Amino acid sequence: MRFCFAEHVLDVDLRELTRAGEGIAVEPQVFDLLIYLVENRERVVSKDDLIERIWDGRIVSESTLTSRINAARKAVGDSGKDQAVIRTIARKGFRFVGDVQVQQGGAEASVDRLQPPQQASEPPRHQVPALDRTAIAVLPFVNISGEPEQEYFSEGISEDIITALSKLRWFYVIARNSSFIYKGKSVHHRQIGEELGVGYVVEGSVRKDGDQVRITAQLVDVVTGSHLWAERYDRGLADVFAVQDEITQAVVAAIEPQLYAAEEFHARRKTPDNMDAWDLVMRALSHYWRVTRQDNLVAQALLEKAITVDPGYGQALSLLASCHTFSAHMGWEEMPNAVPVAERAALAAIRADSEDAWAHYALASVYLFTRRFDDSIAEFELALRLNPNFSPARGLYGVALSYRGRWEDGDRAAREALRFSPRDPFAAIYCGVAAYCQYVGRNYAEAIRLAREAMRQRSDFSGAHRVLTAAAGMAGQRDVATAALQELRRAQPNISLAWLASQMPFEHDAERKHYIEGFRRAGLT
Repeated sequence: MRFCFAEHVLDVDLRELTRAGEGIAVEPQVFDLLIYLVENRERVVSKDDLIERIWDGRIVSESTLTSRINAARKAVGDSGKDQAVIRTIARKGFRFVGDVQVQQGGAEASVDRLQPPQQASEPPRHQVPALDRTAIAVLPFVNISGEPEQEYFSEGISEDIITALSKLRWFYVIARNSSFIYKGKSVHHRQIGEELGVGYVVEGSVRKDGDQVRITAQLVDVVTGSHLWAERYDRGLADVFAVQDEITQAVVAAIEPQLYAAEEFHARRKTPDNMDAWDLVMRALSHYWRVTRQDNLVAQALLEKAITVDPGYGQALSLLASCHTFSAHMGWEEMPNAVPVAERAALAAIRADSEDAWAHYALASVYLFTRRFDDSIAEFELALRLNPNFSPARGLYGVALSYRGRWEDGDRAAREALRFSPRDPFAAIYCGVAAYCQYVGRNYAEAIRLAREAMRQRSDFSGAHRVLTAAAGMAGQRDVATAALQELRRAQPNISLAWLASQMPFEHDAERKHYIEGFRRAGLT
């Protein structure tokens, strides 16, 4: 297939771009971007669409996206000023507006007389291997309030339903970070099923008006497209938690009625006494999942306010503890300052709700960084028993195992986290955990590969920079080690041998020396 516009020919099969018969050098990623824009020229392509297709859903900076758009424009003789071929639609995205003719199989035809280009040339989508029991994805509920600032509320409803469903031992529930990539996108249920490996999808909408809320929800079989259950709820905000429980029970009843009847399962959890506290925690979660230093600080501030409103709100306490321990591990916060605050919050969360997986996850992280390894492992395992679908707990469980020297078990846990949440912004962290496990196992080449994969997904992830520096140092790759150390210092300015020796929770002195030796060989002092 060839797309012809002005003096240009974009040959998809030969991956060539020519102007008046002269070849134009184009980077592979820019070429892919051009193809995608041309194939979807009948609509505005959003930034999220480009990130999903060209970068496979990985997080990329605004400057990276802008540079690729500019390169695409330059390749077709356009510019950001003229926008005669690739037009920027303010706050919406981009559209290819050139007059295109399509040549297919030697015959030329106008666009309208061909089948949709997605059918003709779209590459096969990645399919996730089927899991060994029923899997469900809860899509982000649509905010139809007409107020963009209420997005967090509809996301919070979805997130609570995921949490409730995750307590069921009969199902896998896809992690929030994977199912939420479909936010704002029109995607066929069958495609979601293929990409996430699920058999069912829960979706719905939320309209918040003053102190009233309308929630609609439906359960869809992705293979047949049939609706197994649907319901609408009109309630006061004070009853929103009861609605979440009703939705959870209805979903379970629709999928496995005999199990539901036999077990008489009720997905109850301890809810806050004040709706404002829940509101603040949902805002905090939206920042927590972004995994940046500034967002972590914002999340902490919101959670502290939530605890002031409702001192016994377990989810606020456990998330606050998690924010502090994660911040310290990333080098954003001093460990001696973070751990006492996190420990108080985690223990209070356990007292508030001893059945909450988040609370045990938070306490496990505290015990890890205070080198109480037996207690840490036990808490991680309890968190995973309470919620087997809890990928962050599974990923950091891998960290705890690796610091004990159990690198093979840690590697397995990290890869399982990736499997249970295949499209996760935390995926870079899970890759980093696996990279460190390989370092402990003296498999430096694999550690380097995994660290680079983690950095490809999150260039600011200091943990991956650390592993790459140490592994390159031990592998004798001096140039790589020197460059990696330079990038590490940019990502974590306070890095030093003393910091590594005092802040990293090694159980065995031999492993501590092994890790530090890699940095020493890389040139760190």
